[in-house]
Amino acid sequence: MAYTLTLHEEPRYLHAVVTGANSEEAVKSYMDELLRECVARKCSQLLIEEHLRGQRLDAFEVFRVACDGVDHVGNQLRAIAYVDANARGDLMRFAETVAVNRGLNVAVFPSVGDAQAWLSATP
Repeated sequence: MAYTLTLHEEPRYLHAVVTGANSEEAVKSYMDELLRECVARKCSQLLIEEHLRGQRLDAFEVFRVACDGVDHVGNQLRAIAYVDANARGDLMRFAETVAVNRGLNVAVFPSVGDAQAWLSATP
């Protein structure tokens, strides 16, 4: 497995810390695993704190990951807060826009504190 998940169950959301190698396959795989965890725990809000190493995904890969994520999540999660510790440029905002335009309530944040505040305010 190219990544490691550490899960912290909070009162209102599941906090996932992802470490490992950055690749489209790793991101899709950990997203699938997180969805299964949320469903099993009856958790509808998710905070993803990503610390993946290596070359960043290009715009087309980001687009595919965002589209696939929306298709897999459907209406199973009410909110996803996303923090990419190694983000550069506007690609994460692009991913957020793609997902939001397809009906997923997701937001990208520069810090875990900002993500936690948003999730706390999300009904």
